[in-house]
Amino acid sequence: MSSVATFESQQLKRDIERFLDEDDFFKHPLYFSKLPRHEVEAQLFIKSDLTLAGTPWFEATFDFLGYPLKSLKEWEGQQLKKGTQIKLNDGIPFAVALTAERVALNLLQRASAVATHTKKFVDIAQKYNIKILDTRKTTPGLRNLEKYAVVQGGGFNHRMGQTDLWMIKDNHKKCFGGVKEAMDFFQGLQAFYTPIEVEIHDLKELDTAMKLGVRHMMLDNFSLDQLKAALLVKQPDVTYEISGGVTLENLESYCLKGIDAISVGALTHSAPSVDISFKYEIKK
Repeated sequence: MSSVATFESQQLKRDIERFLDEDDFFKHPLYFSKLPRHEVEAQLFIKSDLTLAGTPWFEATFDFLGYPLKSLKEWEGQQLKKGTQIKLNDGIPFAVALTAERVALNLLQRASAVATHTKKFVDIAQKYNIKILDTRKTTPGLRNLEKYAVVQGGGFNHRMGQTDLWMIKDNHKKCFGGVKEAMDFFQGLQAFYTPIEVEIHDLKELDTAMKLGVRHMMLDNFSLDQLKAALLVKQPDVTYEISGGVTLENLESYCLKGIDAISVGALTHSAPSVDISFKYEIKK
């Protein structure tokens, strides 16, 4: 909850170059051959209901190749119906369109899948004033894209990396010898204040953490009965985050008064695909 995914232009360019290289773009005959410079009229076709996200990455793919698209900013984060058509630039060289489209679409579809899945959770939780958070269970190399997409779907970023928030989990407790010992270590490191959150597995651990002054509690795999008991002893300046086992089907049962946030790994690791196609005709 301490950081927000952003995209920095130079890093984005490096990523796009890597993605194109992965697809052998720079080895493709259409990239370096002297072919007629036919141009195309291009459109995006939305083939399933979705929340559109990732247009900065889509645009950056063509921008990297020297053919900037008109801004798609007005479409970003919008809920679109199957059958929606989005007109792109006229005059994209057909060699660029043919060879770059898959990379651009892969990024757009991946981000839109995450945003669409997130929006379904948000639509339920926001009625109870509860935030939906992502996790670090992201695709290697795509963390910025996926966490950006979570925000476009109405969710919140939990943390971008390990140092945004000290997270004391079970393995930390085992390695350090307990919650207190782990807290002593992380508090001793700090040249500046970094929030600490502790993963809690039962009411006894919750009591221990409260006595140690922990302000952020992750209640991991708590049953509904355990949650209700935990809420009875909640202090005003303490935040409760639920994690583990929350699905779209059971989400509403966890939306109890006093719960501040629910983190869901499935936002990024299990988002169902969405269908978008790139269509074009030779410009006459």
